[in-house]
Amino acid sequence: MIGQTLKHYRIEELLGMGGMGVVYRARDTKLQRPVALKLLKPELIADPVRKSRFLVEAQSAAAVTHPAIASVYDIDEADGTMFIAMEYIEGRTVGRLISEGELDLRGAVEIGHQIAAGLARAHEANIIHRDIKSDNIMVTRDGHAKLLDFGLAKLLDPGLTEDDLPAEVSRTLTRERVHTIAGTVLGTTNYMSPEQARGRPVDSRSDIFSLGVVLYEMVTGELPFSRETALDTMHAIVFEEAKPVPSLRRNLPPQVHQIISRCLRKRPEDRYPDARHLADDLKRLEQTIETGTSLSLPAGERIRGWLESVKTSVPLGNKGLIILAAVLILAVAMLFTRVQWGSLVGPAFLAVFFYRLVRNRKRRMLTDFGKKISKLPEVKAVVIQDDRVTVVLDKAPAKTYIHINSQIESLNSKLFFGKPATVEIKDDLVDAELKRLIRQPGVVYVRNDIALE
Repeated sequence: MIGQTLKHYRIEELLGMGGMGVVYRARDTKLQRPVALKLLKPELIADPVRKSRFLVEAQSAAAVTHPAIASVYDIDEADGTMFIAMEYIEGRTVGRLISEGELDLRGAVEIGHQIAAGLARAHEANIIHRDIKSDNIMVTRDGHAKLLDFGLAKLLDPGLTEDDLPAEVSRTLTRERVHTIAGTVLGTTNYMSPEQARGRPVDSRSDIFSLGVVLYEMVTGELPFSRETALDTMHAIVFEEAKPVPSLRRNLPPQVHQIISRCLRKRPEDRYPDARHLADDLKRLEQTIETGTSLSLPAGERIRGWLESVKTSVPLGNKGLIILAAVLILAVAMLFTRVQWGSLVGPAFLAVFFYRLVRNRKRRMLTDFGKKISKLPEVKAVVIQDDRVTVVLDKAPAKTYIHINSQIESLNSKLFFGKPATVEIKDDLVDAELKRLIRQPGVVYVRNDIALE
């Protein structure tokens, strides 16, 4: 393609290749300026409805202007190839800065603040990025951060079901969700929000989670949920907590961990309500790092922040707060009221009975979980040991993995206390390993065609 011309764009140099297409540096011969020209893969826009939806979103994104968002100049098609002309930015990606060890804490917070402010502007226009990652953020030579590819990630939106897509694209997304495709999917999977990993609809809070992953990566040099395969990574995103930032890098201001951990909450409602609040906290952190002094919050904001911290620390969220308040009120009432202790025997017996009922609830729920997933034709065996469920599968489509993970998350959301249950999905066991597994205690299901001998 080097030397060829699409419309009035003369292609000069290959800049990179990704999951959506190829990017070239080109020359706009009308305005005499350099542009980044992204040529989209044909299969991504093969379906007319999908193509139309993409054009609407890309055009809306092009109308969003902010110093931290790379501008979209043009969207067009020539010789059967759809392309997007974008602002050409000289600099390096955040991913490269991290790998080269050139980001200090101040630089990481400054980049995060700029990108959060840009996200706030886009979210106000109802534009969600969906693919925030360190390789989608460029930093210019003078330190300005630019978020790339706004409006493009709709083409790879995991929230779309396979039935919504053309067959070829559906097969591509299925492979990308479940298997590690060299050089493509794993890089993006690391930054998914839990709702993206589960194939659910997303809103602006999904971008906040992904930016939290980038912040974590910039500060620690590590990805919080990276595992050996894409499936293991998605499982970690949905069910596992990231290592605390202070355990990986010491002597950080406490606000660093507080901000990042709030971004990485599993439930969207427990994260920052919008990117503007995140940008405000990062600005205050910037001030703390630069001057060594903290900016004090107004009393109202301090109270709201404390309540938010308590709410996200108590199980069951608002319900947990109500239960905790009721227990405290009961305890205070008993302290200041004359009570005939003999009259409490009956209620105490009922309380113990209720406690045992609740305590054994997880076991009953895990058993029901095993019965439900055993009805899936791909399931070969189910083993439950303590809080861990092992599911052995034949090779299965992505929706089977997502369904199983969704079921275990639904189970955990109904628990009152205790450790959450975890599920390990095995689709590569040889016969000898499978037979050894189903000889262990805790087997609740074995498919009829599986024999011990």
